[in-house]
Amino acid sequence: MFAFYNKHNNNLYNKLVQLSRNIFFYRELKLKDNFETRIILIFLHFSIILIIFKKNKKELFPQKIFDNIFLNIEYHLRELGFGDVAINTKMKLLNKIFYDILLKLENLDKLKFTTNKKIIKKHFFTVGGQKIANSEEIGLYLENFYNFCFELNARSMIEGEIKFNY
Repeated sequence: MFAFYNKHNNNLYNKLVQLSRNIFFYRELKLKDNFETRIILIFLHFSIILIIFKKNKKELFPQKIFDNIFLNIEYHLRELGFGDVAINTKMKLLNKIFYDILLKLENLDKLKFTTNKKIIKKHFFTVGGQKIANSEEIGLYLENFYNFCFELNARSMIEGEIKFNY
């Protein structure tokens, strides 16, 4: 009879967006400041968080939070003016990109996290064709992010309480 609104927890998504807006990427590395670049950066950060959850094996990552992140991306595409058909096509492409990043980051050395520079070059070279001045610097950033998050407990990551500065 009555529909109840299911409140979403956007804390982690908001933190991922904040991390993707780090001025370091745009001023120091000269990445193009657009939707696609920010999505790739969100996917890189989110993949690292999922890898940490898998390695810790203490707690599964909540499906609702995972779904909410992609729902927010879909909402942003709608705000950019994409129609239903275009959104479905774009979300299918973004899902492929996300899982490409996740699987290639996850298959790296199990003892020590290192960033696969090929992933960085592949996804940033395809976004607008810009050249990455220093993929080593992005790799170092991601390794530092991994080490920082590895020390956090699972709850604080889910709640978006990631106070990482670079």
